[in-house]
Amino acid sequence: MTNRLLFLVIAFITFSCAQVVPPEPVLPLPSERQLAWHNLEYYAFVHFNMNTFSDMEWGMGDEKPETFNPTELDCRQWARVCKNAGMKGIILTAKHHDGFCLWPSEYTEHSVKNSPWKKGKGDVVRDLADACKEYDLKLGLYLSPWDRNHAEYGNEKYIEYFRNQLRELLTNYGDVFEVWFDGANGGTGYYGGANEERKIERQTYYDWQTTYKIVRELQPNACLFSDAGPDIRWCGNEEGWVNQTNWSALRRNEFYPGSPKYKELRSGHEDGTHWVPAEVDVSIRPGWYYHKYEDHKVKTLPHLLDIYYSSIGRNASLLINFPVDTRGLIHEKDEEQILKLAETLKADFRHNLAAGSKVEASNVRGNSKKYKAANVTDSKPETSWATDDGVVKASVTLDLGEETEINRFLVQEDIALGQRVKEFTVEAFINNIWEEVASETTIGRKRILRLPNFTTSKIRLNIVDAKACPLISNIELYKAPKVIVDPKISRSKDAMVSIHTFEKGLDIYYSIDGSDPSVSSKNYSAPFVLKNKATVKAMVVDSETNKQSSLAVVEFDVAKTKWKMAAQFKNLERAELIFDGDENTAWTLRNEPPIDFIIDFGENLTISGFKYLPDQGRWNPGVIFAYELYISKNGKSWGEPVSLGEFSNIRNSPIWQKKEFQATTGRFIKLRALTSALESGKVGIAEFDIITR
Repeated sequence: MTNRLLFLVIAFITFSCAQVVPPEPVLPLPSERQLAWHNLEYYAFVHFNMNTFSDMEWGMGDEKPETFNPTELDCRQWARVCKNAGMKGIILTAKHHDGFCLWPSEYTEHSVKNSPWKKGKGDVVRDLADACKEYDLKLGLYLSPWDRNHAEYGNEKYIEYFRNQLRELLTNYGDVFEVWFDGANGGTGYYGGANEERKIERQTYYDWQTTYKIVRELQPNACLFSDAGPDIRWCGNEEGWVNQTNWSALRRNEFYPGSPKYKELRSGHEDGTHWVPAEVDVSIRPGWYYHKYEDHKVKTLPHLLDIYYSSIGRNASLLINFPVDTRGLIHEKDEEQILKLAETLKADFRHNLAAGSKVEASNVRGNSKKYKAANVTDSKPETSWATDDGVVKASVTLDLGEETEINRFLVQEDIALGQRVKEFTVEAFINNIWEEVASETTIGRKRILRLPNFTTSKIRLNIVDAKACPLISNIELYKAPKVIVDPKISRSKDAMVSIHTFEKGLDIYYSIDGSDPSVSSKNYSAPFVLKNKATVKAMVVDSETNKQSSLAVVEFDVAKTKWKMAAQFKNLERAELIFDGDENTAWTLRNEPPIDFIIDFGENLTISGFKYLPDQGRWNPGVIFAYELYISKNGKSWGEPVSLGEFSNIRNSPIWQKKEFQATTGRFIKLRALTSALESGKVGIAEFDIITR
């Protein structure tokens, strides 16, 4: 080919590609600051404030500044944990509803400047800003709109105060990536000594548009979070998930902080008027602030994985909260679990099996290289596969070249031009036929599907329906290793023992004779009957890798098949939750103690002790403190208590309590709750068991 002819061919190809018209945007569209926020994806919340020291979730505002006195406060430790966890930033509760400020605000005396910490010279916001800079993390700030301390809350003077504090935070601490406002507004409080209830008109009191202008002026790159934005919306729950269908668009003008339509925030709106993507906020413990009694309730690795795939894996960002403890540190148990999550996610996404695959599509926009099918595997977020206008049903196929085992499918849209896909399926070429392995709805910035393991040589993404021609920027495939965690062993009231593990496809080996199980022990396949006293031990084994869990051990006493509650309670079905074998159910009473819980064993037993698990619920649980225990042969003559006293430290550690006493024979047992460990006065039982001789 002559040089002239070669030049003409190249010029023709270049000219042809240049003539391909880009897809029209599908409104609404994200702003530049929202696109930058999407790319952060995963960051931390830190709830640390006066509530940490008052042991409350929402303080009343009358707490004394001298109460705030962390002994080892180290924001660098927070930053190190978050960085090691793979997070990109930290949002701090600079002021919560009680009004106490973590910076020396010139507009109030209710702040760290009047605390003994650092002799009043400390500034937690400054310390965190410096730590974030050192660890290359973004800084975000939470400023509660509600203030139960301020005497002027409810009138215009407070709004001026609120905005002055906002200016302080956005002026003195460098760049801020997110400003966080929540919808908790108005109610009872100290209010400078008034000690009254104050109500505000949620939709008008704060004049939010004027407040937002302050943020835009001082921190133009910061995204604003509230129930409905304007930049980022709440996900409609604090449990760690959005719905499988999740639009980044929202009919924003229908919402306001504290809106009763919050459940709609879990999915967004297909016909949304504004780009307001979801942020999933969830605490690593049940509470947002540190409580010692939740040290045993840190979320497990399986739970955290479910949260990750139900948030980031469903077109949302993930904001995990650390309740920093009274020392001023992220607790070691919280750190342990979040680093387990980081390690597991690294393993899940270590090797992209789609890289290097041959890619073909049913339609390519203008037959152009600019929108070619291979763009979905080139690792360049700025390139995409697109179809011609009007072609919303299309497919792209990845030929892996060999049989490959897969259990994760990741797909992304180019959201700079809007969210488009309404429905899609995934097919795998298995045994020379195409089989559907998933059927889903929205994609958005990122959708990750956890699938059962299957082996295939080809994967096909089918766009079934979309708002306009699809624009797919990325497809990745992975084989995540199985998660090996200790199995859960339980026994129901009808004496059926169940052993559960997080992942399917794993072997469970167990013993009931007290010996340690091995791969030659019984292989668990279904629940089995166990009526006698026994120690059940179990372990999980991955036959592919020979990895195994540590042993789970549970000691069972006599079965409860004959047990029933005495008729002193009207709702016996609810009352018998205390021996149903499920630690997550409880029978809790508001009655004024003492309260008697009487159980009929249905036979005489020789009893030498009992075990009590208090209500494990987060909201207003029942916890017995002082008790007496009686045993009777006829349920009428009780005599003196065989055991009495208190469950020491149960408020801080509401775990299984065990009491032993001289062996006594009887058919009936009565646990008398004398006092509650909580201010509510409620008493309750999640599980009750006995120790027989």
